[in-house]
Amino acid sequence: MNDALQSWGRYPRARQRVIRLRDRFAPLPALESHALPRGSGRSYGDVCLDDGGTLLDARGLDRFIAFDPATGVLRCEGGMLLGTILDFCVPRGWFLPVVPGTRFVTVGGAIANDVHGKNHHASGSFGCHVRAFELLRSDGHRFTCTDADNADWFAATLGGLGLTGLIIWAELQLRRVPGAWFDTETLRFDRLADFFELSAQSARDHEYTVAWVDCTARGAALGRGVFSRGNHAAPPAGADAPRPARLRMPFTPPFSLVNGASLRAFNTFHFHRAPKLVRRASRHYLPWLFPLDHIREWNRMYGPRGFLQYQCVLPPATAQDGVRELLERIAASGTGSFLAVLKQFGGMPSRGLLSFPRPGTTLALDFANQGQRTFELLDRLDDVVAGASGAVYPAKDARMSGERFRQYFPGWRQFEAFIDPAFSSGFWRRVSL
Repeated sequence: MNDALQSWGRYPRARQRVIRLRDRFAPLPALESHALPRGSGRSYGDVCLDDGGTLLDARGLDRFIAFDPATGVLRCEGGMLLGTILDFCVPRGWFLPVVPGTRFVTVGGAIANDVHGKNHHASGSFGCHVRAFELLRSDGHRFTCTDADNADWFAATLGGLGLTGLIIWAELQLRRVPGAWFDTETLRFDRLADFFELSAQSARDHEYTVAWVDCTARGAALGRGVFSRGNHAAPPAGADAPRPARLRMPFTPPFSLVNGASLRAFNTFHFHRAPKLVRRASRHYLPWLFPLDHIREWNRMYGPRGFLQYQCVLPPATAQDGVRELLERIAASGTGSFLAVLKQFGGMPSRGLLSFPRPGTTLALDFANQGQRTFELLDRLDDVVAGASGAVYPAKDARMSGERFRQYFPGWRQFEAFIDPAFSSGFWRRVSL
């Protein structure tokens, strides 16, 4: 089994034939059975897996095609990493308008999952800044998709989980920035209601906001955490870019290093070391936007059984009560993650039929895979999300039921008409059959 081509959560495991793509002008290779385009495999569950089928590895499609330094319009192949784009454009005074929590995501993967970042309340999702892309279908047909041309294919492919065809290239609108640095502020908050107050206060003056939440806290401390916010800024005097990451999880331990005791100790320490009052600092974008990228292969710490990430969004009307109930159930379970993320999504509408981002509050946590115990907990969280008219993120999912998926994404039936007949995934077979 090829470990390098599993998902980031390393659950479930899949056996797949792999074909590497390198020529954007070539047709798709002959397929023996169903197939699925694959970028970096940074999706957590089975949305990037095709057990029994073929992965079309697009990482060889990683060339720049055109860039206009006056307008910030960039065209590149679909297998290019977002980090490569940042390496190129930041020294030229441009930045990707939306980035997820890792720079090791391809452009095609960012489109297929319509990823979001810490600035969703200000800039929407990644798809909001895609001007065009070319789609290659398994029958050899190619067509360019924009808001005006093949607009229905454009909407189906944004957040379309890689099922509508292979994204050969994409054209992105970058944004002007004064440099690679951010003016940031950090402070801790003592309860869940404080998070909502801080988010509302920060939304007007800060483009990027996010909170870490102590998923082990209960009672009056439920929902306590650390709030971060920031804006692009000019480099401070004498600032040096950080050195490339050298830390790496060297091997997979025989058991998960994340357990109830380690969680409580880490979360208590992390909360209390945060400042009570606002602490201001200039931070380079690499450690501030992508903190986990500085520990390569950090997913190995969950052991050979892997882990499951759970990310949901709840609409504004039900968010505070819903997040409270989710945190109560997670804390009572004695499980959870070091990095539990709480954030507000804004009102800019996503343009994809199956896009996950929508107005409301999003919560994301990792759970070590403890078998039935973990799956039963996530089912209980599903009950809360469904009852609050929320949704679970397919890019992070490995186990939601078809019934839940169809409830969360009512456009799924309309989307089905755009699926390439040769394409499929473990996720899609699980939720649609």
